Formats: sequence, structure tokens, C-alpha cells
Amino acid sequence: MKIFTEEGNQDFVFNSIPVFFIRDPIKFPSVNRSHKKNPATNASDNTMFWDYHINNQEGTHAIMILFSNRGIPASIRTLNSYSGHTYKLVNDDGNFTYVKFHFKTNQGIKNLRQADADKLAGDSPDYHTNDLFGSIEKGDFPSWTLYIQTTKPDEAEKYRWDIFDMTKVWPHKDFPLHEVGKLTLNRNAQNHFAEIEQAAFSPSTMVPGIAPTTDPMLQARMFAYPDAAHYRLGVNYQQLSYNSPVTPVYSPYQRDGASRHDTNYGRDPNCVNASLKTVNFKGNRGENGVSDGEHEEWVAGRVQGYATEVKDDDFEQPRMFWEMLRRTGPDEQRDLVSNISTHLGKTIPRVQKEAIQTFKKVDAGFADQVQKGLKL
Repeated sequence: MKIFTEEGNQDFVFNSIPVFFIRDPIKFPSVNRSHKKNPATNASDNTMFWDYHINNQEGTHAIMILFSNRGIPASIRTLNSYSGHTYKLVNDDGNFTYVKFHFKTNQGIKNLRQADADKLAGDSPDYHTNDLFGSIEKGDFPSWTLYIQTTKPDEAEKYRWDIFDMTKVWPHKDFPLHEVGKLTLNRNAQNHFAEIEQAAFSPSTMVPGIAPTTDPMLQARMFAYPDAAHYRLGVNYQQLSYNSPVTPVYSPYQRDGASRHDTNYGRDPNCVNASLKTVNFKGNRGENGVSDGEHEEWVAGRVQGYATEVKDDDFEQPRMFWEMLRRTGPDEQRDLVSNISTHLGKTIPRVQKEAIQTFKKVDAGFADQVQKGLKL
């Protein structure tokens, strides 16, 4: 998402599930590749997918949500979106609050059963695109309500789970949702290539008042996304009309390069902080304020000690999700088991057996049902 403000652009990355598969940036390339095609056959490889996840079990929570009915939205209009990452909201005094962002659909959550999704994939592979475009085109504008969850630094230090761990949610009973705004999609792109294919997003693009945290996956994305945009669109991708801010900016850190669309800062010096031209950059709010030394030490400790070791508490929230499905409706647990069994059934026996052992750490009954679905 790109928000054009009077102080520059604000980019966000949102996912349709509230958690992610990993929390350690070193695993970022591998988790992406495990979901892609086999390097030899160039075909989907269920064994490769599951072999990765049974050996990186911190992603069990995300896997369960992905294979539940929540993982197959009936429409882009009927899904929620989650920042996943933890950000800071910073005031003029330098005080900050940790925050997560949620966009809740106003159309109501609607999902597809796997059989219906399989049929649509064959009959109408552009179903989601056509559904969203058609809705907006006829004036039925979809909207989402923006909510935030917040916590103070001292509360974060005492909380049972690491607030920077993207494999876990902040439970609503501990961190209630607060309504703050509304998003409405009221115009379709006039040219897909110009407005969509050339769009670039990076969570490192921020406006004053919103700041990054030491959330490891956020830090990884702040590097990886601009790097990908440089490769795909060139070093001056932010000058493309649908990426450039609507307000004048002066930021001469990026000079020259292919496809420069402006005067390239004319005769201004090629270096910053030179006496030939003094530049006073607008920093983030309160960045010169007094820092909380003890909290900064706590944050540093969280980052330095960010182990990828999987512990018992990594299965607590997956267990809570399994129980939530039971309360939601009689079909929810059954569909999760069926979806996993069908996908996992196309893997080698060793991987199937190890996956069962992983699910036992969540709930013995859950593992037994998957095992029966696999006919093991």
C-alpha cells in the first residue's frame, strides 16, 4: 500500500494472514524458494514445501491459517489485511508507542472451500482480478476499516511473547483494537502496466511520525524491497509517476543513474553536508529526544538474542487457533485437516510422518485426524 501524504509517501506491506512463516531474516530467501517450483522439474513440489516447514516449525501457526478456509478468500474485497510487523508511532517529544495495523473488510469475511477454489482456478484463473475490477467499475466501492493495536515500551518488556516476533499475533484480549480510519477503493487503474507493473513499494519509505522498530523481518524487508525494485525498475524507480510523491521533495542522496526523469538536482553539489549548499533534512519526530537507556538495552538484547530455536511456546498460538476453529463452526477444523491431508499426501512418506510429529506438538487430536486423512 502506498499512501501519498503532504510529507511524502508512506509504504506498507500487508498480508492476508496476521502472522508469517519465519522470524529470522536469514531464512527469508529460503522460505520464498520453498514455495516456488522445483529447480530441476520447474513444477510445483509439495515435498520441497513441507520438508522446509517441518524443519522450520516456528511457521506452524502461519501454515495452519494458510490451509484453513481463511487461506482461500472468496474475493479480495472480503479479506482482512495485516501489517504483521511492529512499528512505532512517534510524537514530537520523541515518546513512542509500539503499533500494529489491521484493515478489516466492511464487506464481511467470505472464504472458499478448496473444491470451489480448484474449480475456479481452472475455469476462471483471473477470477479475483475480475471481481475487484468489476465491483469498482460499477460503483460498488469496497472499503476497509483501519484498526490499530498499541503497547507501551514498558508493557512490551513484560509481555509473555516477543512483540517483534512475526510468527505470533498480539491477542485482542491483551491488546484491543482501536478504530482510527477507513480505506475505500474507488478507482481502477487506467493502464495496468503504467500503474501496477511499474509500482514499487518498500516499508523503508516512511513519513514523520511512523518509524521502524527492530522487528527483524521488518528490517529485512526495508532492505530487500528497494533492492528488488532497483533490479526490476532501475535505480530511479521512485521518479516514475505512480511512485513519486505528490509534494515537492529534496533528497539528493540518489543522483544520476539510468532513466533519470528530472534535472538531477542541476548544479547542486554531488555530496551532502557540503558548505557549498547547506541542506537541513527533516528527520523523524522527536529523534533528538531523550532515549530510554534501559529500554534500548532491552531492545538490543532482543535482537542480539534472536535465536531461531523453536520452543514449546511456539505451538501455543497454533493450539489456540485450532480451538478457535472448533468454536467457529463444525466444518472449520474438518476443512483444515482435509486441506492439509490433500496437499501433504503428495509428498514422500518420510515428510508425511515428520509433519504428523510436528502437528502433535499443537494438538494430539489434530495430528490424529491428519494421520487418518493420509491413511498412515
